[in-house]
Formats: sequence, C-alpha cells, structure tokens
Amino acid sequence: MTIAGTGYVCRYCRQPSDPSGTACPLCGAPIDVKTLVSRSGWVKQPPIQDMARIQFGQSHVQIEGKQVPTADFSLAAGDSIYFGHHTMLWLDPSTRLQAMSMAGGWKRMIAGLPVIMTQAIGPGHIALSDDHAGEIVALPLNIGQQIWVREHRFLAASGNLTYGFEANNIWITTGTGNDAKTTYPLGYIGDRFSAQNSAALLLLHAPGNTFVRDLAQGESILIQPTALLYRDISVQAHLHIEYPRAQGFFSMFNRFSYRHVWLRLTGPGRVAMQSVFEREEESEQITGISPATEQRW
Repeated sequence: MTIAGTGYVCRYCRQPSDPSGTACPLCGAPIDVKTLVSRSGWVKQPPIQDMARIQFGQSHVQIEGKQVPTADFSLAAGDSIYFGHHTMLWLDPSTRLQAMSMAGGWKRMIAGLPVIMTQAIGPGHIALSDDHAGEIVALPLNIGQQIWVREHRFLAASGNLTYGFEANNIWITTGTGNDAKTTYPLGYIGDRFSAQNSAALLLLHAPGNTFVRDLAQGESILIQPTALLYRDISVQAHLHIEYPRAQGFFSMFNRFSYRHVWLRLTGPGRVAMQSVFEREEESEQITGISPATEQRW
C-alpha cells in the first residue's frame, strides 16, 4: 500500500515504513507478502519473520522462533519496557529490574498466582515469551493513538506507553437465587494502552493466527467473544444472542438453552481476532445480561 508523496505505508501497522528491506521495521510484517483476504473481509496478518528486528526509540526487539516466538530486547541506556513477570526468560546482569507501580488496585492472576507488572531498564538485553504456540503481534502507536486489548494477551510495551485497565461491563447471568452464576465473555477487565507524548511499541501474543479488519462507520460484525484480540477505542462492543428453534419432543421446555452468544463490534475502527478461542460451555437459561441484541429463528 502506498500513499502519494509519503512512500510505502505498511498495511498491517498502518505506519509509514521503509520498503527497501524484507520486513517492516516497525511491526515486522514482510514487505512483499501476498495479502490474504477472506470472503468476509478479514485480512490474515503474516507472522513476524524469524530474526526480524523492530525499532523503538534507540532500542530494538528481535523476534526469534516461529511456533512459540521469543521477543529478545536490546535496550539502550535509559530506555525501558514493562511486562508481566511470568513471561521473562532471561536477562543481562546489566539490565535493571523493578516492580512497576500500578494505580487503581491493579491485580491479575494466572493459574491462581499473582502477576507482577515488572519494568526492565537499559542498557542490556532481556528476552520474553508466552507459554503456548502462537504469534507475536507488534503494534506501533503514534502520538494520540489508543488501543483496547483483551485480558492476558499483553506481552510487553515500551516504557513510554501509558497503561490503564477498565471493567468490560459485558456479562451474562444464568440461574437464580443461590444457583445464580455470572460470567464475563471478554473477561472482567480489559487493557487500554495510549501513546500520549511520543510514538511507542506494544507487543501482544495471539494463540493461532491473527486476522485484521477495518470497519466503516456504522458497519458491524459478529465474532466469538473469546476470539477478540484487540480493537480501536472507537469500535463499540456488546453481546448478541441468537436462539435457533430447538427440535424434538422436549423443545418446548429447553428452547432457551439452545443459543449462540456472539460479540457484536460496530465501527468505525480496526479490529483483530485470533483463530484459537474458547467455545461457550454454558447452556442454562439466561436470567440477566448486559445490554445486548437478540434474534430468534
């Protein structure tokens, strides 16, 4: 993709880039990749090439490996990144580590254990990786850009990227009384990143493959809630429930158990989804729900 007078613009990170190399220096996407677009308009984001380097500030990160890739950071003096402590593989003795102060009662748990947001300060090297197969997605953000990311998809961010979190307010309640159960299809909270004073870099880890799509003003799509990876702040999200007609003798009694829970995303803005996601297991009747649309057929 090119824009007259500005040269090459990467179709994946949407930033002006250098077309002379083999990969975008800002997000690692191959320069000469053939665009793969599904019939529904989704573009498959190519995985970052093995050993590709991505520049941010005076530092860079090298992506190593394919199935479970590693982010190998080379931090210049004074540059920093932050990340969840459980993703660290190794670091140079010269790299300084410290717990990152988080506002708002930040608390995360994985497998019942607390996650500590950690800051690494250069000069030095540090390597990070998630613990399952997938792809590292690089999102360079210009000043003023913001992005919403689903919980537990964050890998690392440059120290100048502002981080916050917010309640998703998307929920479903089944059962009544002591048997009532509330679930959160997107997780209870979502991560929010913004580049306020300078360009910054955000790295995510997505299980499976990543697909990206741009939604026009008022355009909406339905996806599985747990497939959502990230979205522009301008994209609105709420639930959509479909009740297909049940078949068989007992259909009149359990017709509300036959349902499909979708997430409706409405533009304008960019959305990304991952190909590996958790399917809904609940089948009890919905007794309460956050604002949602529904269809019976």
